[in-house]
Amino acid sequence: MLKIDSHQHFWNYDEVRDSWITEDMDVLRDDFLPQHLKSILEHYNFDGCIVVQADQSQEENDFQLNHAAVHPFIKGVVGWVDLQAADIDTQLRKLSKYEKLKGFRHILQGEPDPALMLKPEFLNGISKLSDYGFTYDILIYPHQLKYAEELVSKFPQQQFILNHLAKPNIKEGLIEEWKLDIINLAKHRNVACKVSGLVTEADWKKWKQKDFTPYLDVIFEAFGPKRLMYGSDWPVCLLAADYGRVISLMKNYIEKFPQEVQEDFWGNNAKNFYNLK
Repeated sequence: MLKIDSHQHFWNYDEVRDSWITEDMDVLRDDFLPQHLKSILEHYNFDGCIVVQADQSQEENDFQLNHAAVHPFIKGVVGWVDLQAADIDTQLRKLSKYEKLKGFRHILQGEPDPALMLKPEFLNGISKLSDYGFTYDILIYPHQLKYAEELVSKFPQQQFILNHLAKPNIKEGLIEEWKLDIINLAKHRNVACKVSGLVTEADWKKWKQKDFTPYLDVIFEAFGPKRLMYGSDWPVCLLAADYGRVISLMKNYIEKFPQEVQEDFWGNNAKNFYNLK
């Protein structure tokens, strides 16, 4: 069975650039590089991974693509580009020469304007991605889901993928409004979802398997078996669980599904979405 971790990060820790890593996240104040993940993936019989940007710069693309060039287990890179740039088409044309660069992400959850994704300049950038076969990862909070639905509705030919289920508040058990917005977003067939980042939205110290079941039920019902994929969110997951516990969480949930559904979830869907070689 093909196994792909569709969402993880590498970085050399920089206290200024990585100021989002606060004191209570001290475990992340370290370097996390391909050599650290490779043995973990091998231990759990994964064939490869998709590395996702953690910094919004061209240097980040270079950093991740350089790793991908020398580590075959890195099957793809989700980088960053200034989608609002006037020369976005030129930038995308240049970036399209990198076979392992599969798409882009912007840290929309951190923007002062929660509806930045609907600004004309941003929309212009999104409109160019499909010309070069690039995907777009949506990183948002629950209150931005309505904006995300409007975004994806404008570009039915563009492939989008929601990161981390839009970070529902699992710790407080908030679900109803998130559920309605997820169902509406999932109606758009050009949107997939990474089942990732769950443990860090729960109580880091006290979470239990049952805490996640209602949210997973919603996602699996809304998106269906062909539009969901596994992501560890390593190393961020270390705030609440090691890699093995994240695997176990999803294995325990998905084992009730037919074998074909499990195979799609663990690897086939990621391979198809990101056009992995």
